[in-house]
Amino acid sequence: MGELSWTRTVLFLAFLVLVWGLCWPIYKIALNYTPPILFSGMRTLLGGILLLLFTIPRYKQIRLKDTWYIYLISTVFNVILFFGLQTVGLQYLPSGLFSVIVYFQPVLVGIFAWLWLGEQMSGMKIFGLILGFLGVVVISFKSFSGQLSVTGIVLALITALSWALGTIFVKKVGNKVDALWLITIQCLLGGAVMTAAGIHTENFSNIEWTIPYMSGLLYGAIFGIPLAWLAYFFLVRSGEASKVATSTFLVPLIAIVTGTIFLHEAITIYLVIGLILIITSIYCVNHKPKQPYASSAQIHETK
Repeated sequence: MGELSWTRTVLFLAFLVLVWGLCWPIYKIALNYTPPILFSGMRTLLGGILLLLFTIPRYKQIRLKDTWYIYLISTVFNVILFFGLQTVGLQYLPSGLFSVIVYFQPVLVGIFAWLWLGEQMSGMKIFGLILGFLGVVVISFKSFSGQLSVTGIVLALITALSWALGTIFVKKVGNKVDALWLITIQCLLGGAVMTAAGIHTENFSNIEWTIPYMSGLLYGAIFGIPLAWLAYFFLVRSGEASKVATSTFLVPLIAIVTGTIFLHEAITIYLVIGLILIITSIYCVNHKPKQPYASSAQIHETK
């Protein structure tokens, strides 16, 4: 897959950040009416079923015999571990704090992309990655008060690690499979595994079919999982993984702003400072150093 145009890249990123930013408060509210693993599995499985309606005409591009391992590994890291641990972890920590730890992922992606993908790692990029994570920390500073759950912190860290590894894996081998089939299969397979695990360990009758629950389920099944992950994988496969990952630092910001608008939470100095840090971070990671000026004599010598 070639590089996306600047306009498409911006539109995809804006869509991704907005959708994922809204996920945190929507899922947090929905979890008041459902067991976590069942909720994670059902919204993922439903998203895969909806995607299947669009991928069936492309059945010749699945090539399951040659690429089954790609679908399987991507499912484990990007769905089962990422969605499953994320949903369970939200039960142990405030959503703001949990998102802060999960969004250590762009820093991990930057390191892994340098080690395994050969992406350039400059001092400016390192500074930008650290700055972005600090911005997320500052934005959710108020979430650090109170008793912290060690279990929640560990789950958040594993969630970040699995997401980072899944992103690098897709960047490295994703061009060998069709993007639509990759998302569809990992949603179907991962959703089925998590739903089965939920049925085995939780009680299906504990689901309260309220409007907040149904809204969270449908939002995840349509926007939060299939459409958002399609946008994310298109971006990762067409550009530098570390640059795309860094842009997701904006997701916790959207989550906080959403709370400010709809839940009437006050705009704090932490929000303003965090926003400045994140914007600076994205600039640093995406900044391309100017090429040294070559004189006409030097150009002539190279011909």
